[in-house]
Amino acid sequence: MIKNWFKNIGPGPLIAAAFIGPGTVTVCTLAGVQFGYALLWAMVLSIIATIVLQEMASRLGIVTQKGLSQVIRENLPNPVLRTTAIILILSAIVVGNAAYEAGNISGGVLGMEAVFGIHRLELGLISLNYFSLIIGLLAFILLYIGKYKVLERVLVGLVILMSLSFLITVILTRPDLTEVFKGVFTPKVPDQSILTIIALIGTTVVPYNLFLHASLVKEKWHNISDLEYARKDTVVAVILGGIVSMCIIIAAAAIPGGQVESAADLAKAIEPLFGKSAKYVLAIGLFAAGLTSAVTAPLAAAFVAKGCLGWSGDMRSPSFRRVWIFVLILGILSSTSGIKSIEIIKFAQVANGILLPVIAGFLIWIVNKRSVLGVHKNSIRYNVLAFIILGITVFLGVKSILKVFQLI
Repeated sequence: MIKNWFKNIGPGPLIAAAFIGPGTVTVCTLAGVQFGYALLWAMVLSIIATIVLQEMASRLGIVTQKGLSQVIRENLPNPVLRTTAIILILSAIVVGNAAYEAGNISGGVLGMEAVFGIHRLELGLISLNYFSLIIGLLAFILLYIGKYKVLERVLVGLVILMSLSFLITVILTRPDLTEVFKGVFTPKVPDQSILTIIALIGTTVVPYNLFLHASLVKEKWHNISDLEYARKDTVVAVILGGIVSMCIIIAAAAIPGGQVESAADLAKAIEPLFGKSAKYVLAIGLFAAGLTSAVTAPLAAAFVAKGCLGWSGDMRSPSFRRVWIFVLILGILSSTSGIKSIEIIKFAQVANGILLPVIAGFLIWIVNKRSVLGVHKNSIRYNVLAFIILGITVFLGVKSILKVFQLI
């Protein structure tokens, strides 16, 4: 039975690995430190929204055997609208992921530095971080192999490692389970918490994961009969990913306020309270979160470019490799040198703020087209859920844009 379960694992864990990156770890850490267990309900909402959107993306990928960006391109007959959509998607996902890749690699570096300390190579005016180069090299090797099964097995292993690390961290902090359940099932909006709630939802419902999921399911499954496997894979993986995020919030809630501003601070803060082992366990989780996201972000960018521009070939084609190599190298250079292009990151935030409701809208439109999905198009009940989530994504998009321009 267990062997059969592992055999039917699909790209769900990779999607979970993609949204549990250093950004998610940091946001969840701050939520726990500042508001305790009060915002756990926001993660429940995030899990539901993610399951609905990712299930639609995976269903589209299996039925059409095409990626989301390719289906969008093929179903927009108006050349102006099609070109606008392609430019928006390419800029937000490819350039955006290149900007965020530095954060993914830096997150993995923080985990290694918590254990081994800071190690830099000084070359005149240039200062390079050894750990950034190591994580970048590991990501490069996994991506260059270009085989879905290898990628799946390694990332599933890292997700299991990451999950166990954060679960053990929570056990070490001995949380008040009554208060935890109150936080999960009793929605509260404490003062000054609205932006944190938005961040918790926004860091889980990730636009590029919709493209990544639709592309990866067709690497794993090729028949309509596999839809049930894909649905179970999505639900289980996203729920487990959400539980990991909750674990980070719960662990951070055990730390006195004001001492922690990042996940790296959390690793240091729990050591005097719960012993050295707690620091090392959390550091392993942070390293795994950084490495998995450092792999999935360039991969998603390459799939999006392939679909938008109509490229043929598989994950080992030269054009596909050029995109992820560009994203990965930019991330390594930014991370290892300490250079962060604020303008590029701001652009990525604005683009993703616009992109999330736009892509959610495109996805809902496409999965309701009988000409695309036939009998597997959305049901009325599914559409009700989808449109509620679309409303939430519009709200999140507007808020994220206003936040970038410091209007709120």
